[in-house]
Amino acid sequence: MYSKIKQLTSIFSIYNLSKQINKTMLRRYFIGYILLFVAGCTTVTNNQPRNSNNSLLKDQEKLRFAVSGIQSLANWQRDYAPFRIALEEVLETKIEFVPIDSLMEATALQLALVDIVLAGPSEYAIIKARTNAMPIVAVTRPTYRAVIVVRKDSEIKSLADLKDKTIELGKIGSTGSYLGQIKMLMDAGLNIQSDVNILNSKEYDFKALNNGEADAWGRTSHRYEKTMQKESVDQNDYLLLAESPRLPNDVFIASSKLEPMLVAEIRERMLKNKEKMLQAILSIPPLPSKYEGGTLVAAEDSDYDMIREVYKAIGEENFIK
Repeated sequence: MYSKIKQLTSIFSIYNLSKQINKTMLRRYFIGYILLFVAGCTTVTNNQPRNSNNSLLKDQEKLRFAVSGIQSLANWQRDYAPFRIALEEVLETKIEFVPIDSLMEATALQLALVDIVLAGPSEYAIIKARTNAMPIVAVTRPTYRAVIVVRKDSEIKSLADLKDKTIELGKIGSTGSYLGQIKMLMDAGLNIQSDVNILNSKEYDFKALNNGEADAWGRTSHRYEKTMQKESVDQNDYLLLAESPRLPNDVFIASSKLEPMLVAEIRERMLKNKEKMLQAILSIPPLPSKYEGGTLVAAEDSDYDMIREVYKAIGEENFIK
C-alpha cells in the first residue's frame, strides 16, 4: 500500500511539472492509474463471482496446509486423504501438508512456511494477534459447549456458589475445557484471579471430584458425556451445574502473505462447495466427528472476542497482543 501511495504521489508531481505534455493524454493516464490503484486496494470482503479465466488460483503451483495439533505426516496421509482430495478439487490446486507444532503455527504463517491452517478458536485468536492472518471460513460445531459439573451430594447449586471453591479444568488455553468455563464464572460475577482456585489436568476422569480435591469439574459437553459412559455412572451422580452458549467455531486461516483477492477466491470456492467440503471434513477420525451436524460459514474475526476477553481476565493478554 505504501509503495502504491508513493507511486500515486509521483503521478501528481509529474502532472504539475510537465507542462509540455499533452494534457488530454496525461489526464487519461492519470485516471487509468487511479482505477488501478483502487482495484489494488480492494479488500478481502469482495466476494463477487469470479470468472474462471481470471482465477488467481490458476497461478498457484500449490498451497501448503497445516492442521493444529497434527505433527505427523503419516497421520495426515492416513486421516486427511479424503479432505485433501476434496480441497484440491474445489480449489483446483495441489495441497501439500506441512506438519508443524501448535506453538509454531503463528511463526510458520508469518514466515510463509504455510498458507492455510485449520485451527481452534483459542489458536486463532493468538495467531491473529501475532500475524494478522485472515480468517477464511469456519466450521460450525452445534454441540460445542463448555459445562461445569458437581457431585450429586454437593451443596453447590449455582456458579456463584463456587466462590472460594476449587474447580478442575483441562489444559490452560483450551477453548472448551478451560476458557469456556472461565467465561461462565466471569459472567456469574466471580473474579477469576481471586475468587476461585483452579486445578488443571490433561485427564478427563472424575478422580479429583471424587476424592475431594475439587468441588467442581469442567470440560466440553461431549467429554462430560463420554466420561459418564466410560465410568459407567448414573446420570444423577454428577449433576450438570451450568452449560455455556455455543463456543466459537474452528476456522481455516490464511497467511497474510497471500493476496486478499486470492483469499476471497478460496473462501468463495469453499462456501460454494460447502457440502462437498463438509463431507470430507466429517470423514476425519475420530468418528463420530466433532463436526457432526455442522456446516461451513464465512468466518468473522469478532466471533473470537470472547477468547480475547478471557485471556485478559486471567492476566494473559500478552497472548493476544
